[in-house]
Amino acid sequence: MSTYVIGDLHGCHAEFVSLLEQLGFNPANDTLWLVGDLVNRGPGSLACLKEVQALGGAARCVLGNHDFHLLVVARGGGKLKKNDTLSDILAAPQREQVLDWLQSQPLAIYENNTLMTHAGVLPTWRAEQAISFSQEVQAALLSERSGEFLTQLFGNQPDQFRDDLEGMDRMRCLVNVFTRMRFINSDGKLDFAAKEGLESAPDGFAPWFQYPRADTLQLLFGHWAALEGRTPNAAIHVEALDTGCVWGGSLTALNLESGERISVPSRRPRH
Repeated sequence: MSTYVIGDLHGCHAEFVSLLEQLGFNPANDTLWLVGDLVNRGPGSLACLKEVQALGGAARCVLGNHDFHLLVVARGGGKLKKNDTLSDILAAPQREQVLDWLQSQPLAIYENNTLMTHAGVLPTWRAEQAISFSQEVQAALLSERSGEFLTQLFGNQPDQFRDDLEGMDRMRCLVNVFTRMRFINSDGKLDFAAKEGLESAPDGFAPWFQYPRADTLQLLFGHWAALEGRTPNAAIHVEALDTGCVWGGSLTALNLESGERISVPSRRPRH
């Protein structure tokens, strides 16, 4: 019995199937964790969603920013962007069933001192807090007013979490931490402009994983393809799983029990 964590799929269905075959993944015995961004940019977004769904309880995933983008486009009045590859989902006969499943997923999973989110967690957040915050957002996604929630979700403000934030300001900030965070300053303020490697850090900002924590959690995240699976100068136990499959890199799985990484190459040209 093994637990594998796989990085951002981004619609790379062929590589996903190849990686599962290489792992010898058996849903009767093994467990699969996915760090979010199942969809967009690659050619097989619908196939990826259906593949994960078919695994049933053997697969667990968290929502990423591209997963939220799909939900906002489909149910929150958002517009498709130039490079989106979500049309197969939006036109699918099983569209609503697939979207219902995606909308029911959490933003954080915590088990055996290991916490998985899409982009990371603030250094001051304990695991129990992260799960509680995830449940707040999930409750909004599952409420009768979820369409209104999705309509107001996107934006960069507030860019610093405070316990006294309320309403959509609180929800938007929580989603941004869980799904968009890369660089923060010592006060926990998020920067949304820098999206490349560590050299792109603005003055006074550093990767969130270079700030110390008060616990010994193992943290799992994706989102940041430019890191290529590396976390230089990390101050905590952290594993970066996005190795840029959709950009011509690779799709990577981490065996949580052994610490071994297994990758398959992308079938897309590198860019």
